Amino acid sequence: MNKIMFVCHGNICRSPMAEFIFKDMVQKAGVQNDFVIASSATSTEEIWNGVGNPVYPPAKAELAKHKISCEGKRAELLKKSDYNKYDYFICMDSNNIRNAMRIFGGDPDKKLKKLMSFAGSDKDVSDPWYSRRFDVAYSDIYTGCKALLQYFEEFSKN
Repeated sequence: MNKIMFVCHGNICRSPMAEFIFKDMVQKAGVQNDFVIASSATSTEEIWNGVGNPVYPPAKAELAKHKISCEGKRAELLKKSDYNKYDYFICMDSNNIRNAMRIFGGDPDKKLKKLMSFAGSDKDVSDPWYSRRFDVAYSDIYTGCKALLQYFEEFSKN
């Protein structure tokens, strides 16, 4: 069982997009029982009195264009205790890695990775909250998730 937590700043755009894109991919590949997939935020900005905001409407709309639902998802905060519950923390950008390291107090087991590194790139997934390019974020996240699934397919062969 591979336990994956996608991570971004607020958990209302990029990381929930990655969570549901990847859930869709593993379901279509018939390997959904091999994964636990979630997403979380490194910031409390989208969480009020313990209740997270829903997925940002333009991010939700971009997923819907691709027939992917994120219904019911609300922002959740990454917690120090998550480090022992998940095998991989797939971050959308370098700041997310830095903030996750702060939350965890380090990364002794090398569980923190940048999503695009699986696609052979060091680039960040740009934040559509600022760029307003939810289509570009979707494309990058899809590319990264596809490469991540290929990584697990290769890993399972060995």
